[in-house]
Amino acid sequence: FHIYDEAGIRSTARALSQAFAWNPGFREYFAVKATPNPYILQILHEEGCGCDCATYSELLLSEAAGITGREVMFSSNVTPEQDLRKAWQMGAYINLDDVTHVDFLERVCGVPDTVCCRYNPGGSFSLGNTIMDMPRDAKYGMTKEQLFEGYQILRDKGAKRFGLHAFLVSNTVTNDYYPALAKTLFELVVELKEKTGIEISFINLSGGVGIAYRPDQIPNDIRVIGEGVHRVYDEVLVPAGLTDVAIYTEMGRFMMGPYGCLVTKAIHELSLIHI
Repeated sequence: FHIYDEAGIRSTARALSQAFAWNPGFREYFAVKATPNPYILQILHEEGCGCDCATYSELLLSEAAGITGREVMFSSNVTPEQDLRKAWQMGAYINLDDVTHVDFLERVCGVPDTVCCRYNPGGSFSLGNTIMDMPRDAKYGMTKEQLFEGYQILRDKGAKRFGLHAFLVSNTVTNDYYPALAKTLFELVVELKEKTGIEISFINLSGGVGIAYRPDQIPNDIRVIGEGVHRVYDEVLVPAGLTDVAIYTEMGRFMMGPYGCLVTKAIHELSLIHI
């Protein structure tokens, strides 16, 4: 069986919320894939968290836990029509992974008032970690040119509000990742406004903030991370007149990694013969 530390889960959720309290629109969309357990989802929902879903089954699980509408972010890449239609029916934020998904969205369910797009800057985004640290090799997200084109097409098709999403690295144990990612996305948002007139309503930093697995690692300090993002927000977005952009996150490992254990019993023992 699995056993979870509910007090630890709630404490982390509250610490994250406090770290980003400076941003009135902040919300954590817990990565359902990290722990697809309805009881866990309900605990996190009580702490103000939504759900980040990538599949039809995750959407159903979130719905069963009473989490729907704008409390759900749907990010998928190889997306069946059934999944996209379900996200639309639930009123979830739909995050488009590829510029070809713009036509796919319109054909399957129409263009909603609010649409999010996923960005891939290419190149390297290494911060001492080797998990997903090379966006140039990743299949996820749009180039800057595709992103700008996609937003303009979506605007022409009736979209009124826009979000930006990026997930470049996994399980970073550094307080620098979110602020560095935020700076990249904030500068992109300013350029988008200047070149197209389109203003982004929310920026989703996704996941990537990890946990310390080894004794020699220093755990992330979510307060320092939140303040780092705040500092970059004031440096980049505020001077451009973008003062009400909401910040979203989609953490999984950071929210749950330290607080769950698998309790089991070995039923066979390997006998070692030394030659």
